[in-house]
Amino acid sequence: MFASSQEEQSITIPLLAFTTSPQEVPMIFTQWFFRITGVSMIANGLWMVFSALPWFTHIPTDMAATGNPNSHLIHDVGIAYIVFGVGLEWCASNLERCRPAYLGIMFFMSGHAIGHAVEILAGELPPSHWWIDFPLVFLPGIILAVLALPQVWKKVKNVKGWFIR
Repeated sequence: MFASSQEEQSITIPLLAFTTSPQEVPMIFTQWFFRITGVSMIANGLWMVFSALPWFTHIPTDMAATGNPNSHLIHDVGIAYIVFGVGLEWCASNLERCRPAYLGIMFFMSGHAIGHAVEILAGELPPSHWWIDFPLVFLPGIILAVLALPQVWKKVKNVKGWFIR
């Protein structure tokens, strides 16, 4: 719903129960995406660290197609997910200065997605993994990579005088 005044337009977002200017929408989307993705990464990482073998058998991603579970590797990757999830939470609260940390997180998640794509294309994972991996591997990697593009990041940061440094 749009409300207008002579000075500036604002958007009321009923689901989130606040009013904002159209220029702030990219920043708000980015903050919410960082928060939701960060919490998801932390939760997944904690599950991996504290319950590696049950994580391997119960996560709905056909992990058996990747081979036998390796609890040490699962623990290590879980720690990485926790660190990157905490990093995204920090980024959500510090958009004006988060770009270096954000780029590290983006390269991990996008690299992870590229690795999955290569494994599927090489026949190391079945083609069903295009759909299985889409919501939790490919989509976050794609969104994080798109947000990292300078022209997109500038729109996110171009609120309240923020700019790319």
